[in-house]
Amino acid sequence: MANVSDMERVSLFDRKILDDVDLSKGKCNLLDFGISPSNPGENLCMRPLCSDDHEKDFIQLLSQLTKMGDITEEKFLRRFNAMKAHTGTYYIIVIENIKLGKIVACGSLIVEQKFIHETALRGRIEDIVVDDSCRGQKIGKLIVETLLLLSEKLGCYKTSLECKDPLLPFYTQFGFVAEPDQNHLIKRFFH
Repeated sequence: MANVSDMERVSLFDRKILDDVDLSKGKCNLLDFGISPSNPGENLCMRPLCSDDHEKDFIQLLSQLTKMGDITEEKFLRRFNAMKAHTGTYYIIVIENIKLGKIVACGSLIVEQKFIHETALRGRIEDIVVDDSCRGQKIGKLIVETLLLLSEKLGCYKTSLECKDPLLPFYTQFGFVAEPDQNHLIKRFFH
């Protein structure tokens, strides 16, 4: 497999999709703080995940969430290309500190195609992480709000996420609620 440096930089999805997200429809009033997908902060750029982000510490950022294992550039590109092949399913956004050339925050929206609700779409938000050095700048809120509004714009009938109890107050400010009589169950096959 060719090295990223030998290839043209490829985005996971069209950047224009982020430009069309209307933050004024969000719950967190982020525009009042002067941040948006086109202006996430000084030296910061919000954009889709790109094929050269392995070298920009994307995997190291994700390791602040969970155990990662050895994700070589080749493995990263193989997964990136598999996700890109499923147009309309994977929307991974990153915030890059362009001065440092480093990914400092990210989040994912996965859009499932369903048969229920007249062949509706369902969104799932996952892998929200902000680098320790960038917390407190509202970029985590910007990522979640952007993904939620994108989900709505794409026509998802609902969007869900999983989080640990200490993070409930953070996510409820976006309008997430626990559904009555619902349980989240999981079965892990490996650690």
